[in-house]
Parts: sequence; C-alpha cells; structure tokens
Amino acid sequence: MKSPGILAFGGAHVDRRGQVSGVYVPGASNPGTMREDVGGGVFNALRNTVRRGAKASLMSVRGGDAAGDMVARAIAEEGITDLSAVFLDRTTPSYTAILDRDGDVITGFADMTLYEMAFPRQMRRAKIREAVAGAEAILCDCNLPADALRDLIDLVSGKPVFVIAVSPAKVVRLNGLFPGLACLFMNRREIRALAETDDTDIATAIQVLRRRGLARGVVTAGESSVIGFDGDELFSITPPAARKVVDVTGAGDALAGAATVAMLRGLPLREALREGVAAAVLAVESDKSVPDLSAKEFAAVLSLVPEARELHEGAQTGDIT
Repeated sequence: MKSPGILAFGGAHVDRRGQVSGVYVPGASNPGTMREDVGGGVFNALRNTVRRGAKASLMSVRGGDAAGDMVARAIAEEGITDLSAVFLDRTTPSYTAILDRDGDVITGFADMTLYEMAFPRQMRRAKIREAVAGAEAILCDCNLPADALRDLIDLVSGKPVFVIAVSPAKVVRLNGLFPGLACLFMNRREIRALAETDDTDIATAIQVLRRRGLARGVVTAGESSVIGFDGDELFSITPPAARKVVDVTGAGDALAGAATVAMLRGLPLREALREGVAAAVLAVESDKSVPDLSAKEFAAVLSLVPEARELHEGAQTGDIT
C-alpha cells in the first residue's frame, strides 16, 4: 500500500513536563521530577503518522539557541524532511506542563511568541509553495496565527487539510475556515470555545459547527468516549482502559496522527478513529511524547477498541463515558 505524503505546519518546540510525586498542594513547593523532550501538537501528531507508515515533511519556526538545535535533531531522527525557518536572534518556543502523580495535567504554560511573529511570512516562501504542490495532504495545528491559517487554506488548492485545535484560546482562529477543512481534532473545552456555547451537550456544539460548514470532526475527553461526526453521521467510541496511566501528554496528538493516516488510506472516519484511539491508549501508557506504535502492540490494543456506536441527533452527549 502506498505511503501517504503529509506536509505539516505548526508547533515543534521544547516540551518540559514536571510531575508531582505526592499529593499536589496548590501554592506550595511540591517535590517531583522534571524531564525535557521535543514536542508540539503537530510535530507529535506527525511523528505518529510516520510510525503508521506516512512520509512526512514539516514547516515550523525555531530560534538559534540550544533548544532549537534540540528540535532540529529530533526532526532529523524521525526521518522527517525539515522545511523550518531558523531565527538566530530569537528564542525557540516551549511548553511546560505540570502533572499530578497520576499523570493528569494540573496546568500548562506556553511561550510561543516566535510562532505569532514568524509563521505568517513563511507562507510566502517559494520552498513552501513547492512542498505544498508535492504533498498528498496537509496537517497543521492552531499554533499558526489566524492570518497564516487563512493563507495556508488558500494555498493548498483543494488538498485535504487535517487540523489539531491545540487550545480553547487558539482554536477560534479557525472561524470562517471550516469549509476548507477535511477534519478537525478537538477536546470538549475546545469545541465549546469554537461553538461559543457553555452547553454541556457536545451534540449541540457539533450542530453549531456543522451549520458553519465543518463536515467532519473528532471530540475527545480524556478517558471518556470519543465522539466523531462525518456528514450526517454522529457516533462515539469508548476507549479501552489503559493498563497503566503514565503520562496523558500527547494522547490527543497520537489519536490525530494515527486517525489521519488511516483516513488517507481510505478508511471512513468511524474506522480511522478506532486506530486513533488505539494510538492514544499506547500514548498514555508511555513516558515518551510519542509512543513506539510497534505493529504487534498496536494490533493488540486495536483489537480491544470497540466498534463505533451510533448516536442520534438530539442525543445527550455531555455525560457519555
């Protein structure tokens, strides 16, 4: 089977994860451990696509510092073609997450100034236009400012564009761009921000986005059911329980990456999403930003993922678990 060629745009930066070793006490010094890795929404997802057999290229931006060198090495080690721009006088973006002892996120801190400044001008580079012409599909995240996202959608000329929301504050940059998206990956906070609703029923938010032109999307909620919608279809998949939760960081990116490759290979969303759920389970069981996704282990977890369950319009999805 032909390997899909994916061109990605977005975050590739230093990820720092501190984990509290005991009960988290707000406002106090909490003992724990800190580790540093290279991550970023689109880079994590792209690495998962490579592990699922895709050929990949990445356009990001970074500084001319030690952190930038670390990012460059990580891209090269994955066999990903690096089309990124380097700004020698700037600091490489970073994300710091503090986790409780069970691996759940307490808080996160994002230093992404370079993304805001540099991404818009990158869309005009001849090298990028050539790369877009040769790609089968585009994968991006909302670390791109709104004007860069608009330019990207205009540039791709009908190629499928898969998008990772990243955060409630950034996903609203997609307003007005929904008809140009092949699939949007979000969590429940992000879809509520995008739909501008406080309603706990996710089906209501999905209806809002459908009316605005979004044909296909995925809504995650940690260990709870994943909801997918594709045209008039609305369905959910309940993830199998992880054998051990090590770190939830990157689970949503793993789901997006694996599901994207599956869709590019011709699977409908409901089947592709099962593969995404399997990758997410392996991600939370791993202490790495991106799980290994060996064929044997992936197949074993996939066999535990149930078939999608139909939901009907008007069904209350807010309390699905």
